Amino acid sequence: MDYKDYYEILGLERSATQDEIKRAYRKLARKYHPDVNKEAGAETKFKEAGEAYEVLKDPEKRAAYDQLGANWQAGQDFRPPPGWDQGFEFSSAGQGQGDASAFSDFFESLFGGARASGPGRQARHEFHAHGQDHHARIVIDLRDAYEGATRVISLHAPEVDAAGHVTVRDRSIKVKIPKGIAEGQHIRLAGQGTPGVGQGQAGDLYLEIEFRPDPVFSVDGRDVYIDLPIAPWEAALGGKVKCPTPSGTVDLKVPANARTGQKLRLKGRGIPGKAAGDLYAVLQIAVPPAQSAKDREFYERMAREMDFNPRAKLGG
Repeated sequence: MDYKDYYEILGLERSATQDEIKRAYRKLARKYHPDVNKEAGAETKFKEAGEAYEVLKDPEKRAAYDQLGANWQAGQDFRPPPGWDQGFEFSSAGQGQGDASAFSDFFESLFGGARASGPGRQARHEFHAHGQDHHARIVIDLRDAYEGATRVISLHAPEVDAAGHVTVRDRSIKVKIPKGIAEGQHIRLAGQGTPGVGQGQAGDLYLEIEFRPDPVFSVDGRDVYIDLPIAPWEAALGGKVKCPTPSGTVDLKVPANARTGQKLRLKGRGIPGKAAGDLYAVLQIAVPPAQSAKDREFYERMAREMDFNPRAKLGG
């Protein structure tokens, strides 16, 4: 997927004001409109200008796009960095104008998906108007989903200053994370969006949940996975071993002759909920190193006395 330099498309510096962006787009739109310009490539340039304007006219999209940095070159292979838009607030009104299918894969990778079509009300052009809803993605620990928590998070709220430049105002907000919330779900904070007009109510803030990468556990929906090392004798003989979970250590029964990659299910030990997920321990047989003469002697005796050929099925 190619990176698109929206400033270059509009012929602008990254310091351009919102008014300069509007004037540049109108100039290009008139020049390359398909009803006016029949030259080859004119329609493509018209669409590119429209896509660039869709991003840069919106202070929220522009601020998020800007924080990707200025080191990318137009046409360079691009993949959005993980969590690139973490903590940025996006309002629901004004998004997705026009035919979304006309936008490039680059645009969709940044601004498509749930945020553009998420919950929220469109602002009404009345004297008493409901404020815009805002959306942001926040990252929490897996343990917070198991136990619930109250966290203070920092959000980035882009806005246009008096000179027409986009600035980012940070604000901190206390959030109660309910026990059992899953990745991709939303927390609604009533009245934390844009203030209403007149006597209109303020919009709401929707926080989309993402889990911080965990060094021990991985998550699939409400199910949780752990790679659990076991000793060769534990695999061969079976027995109970200690297995960590995000809510504490439990005893896990390993069957005799267990194998690497075998999944053992702990029912209901995944993310809590009305239909709680499960925890799967994926067994990994760890081989003790032969670090001493005694260790080597033990392995040599095993080799002599045990009738075992790991390559028997290969004909070796």
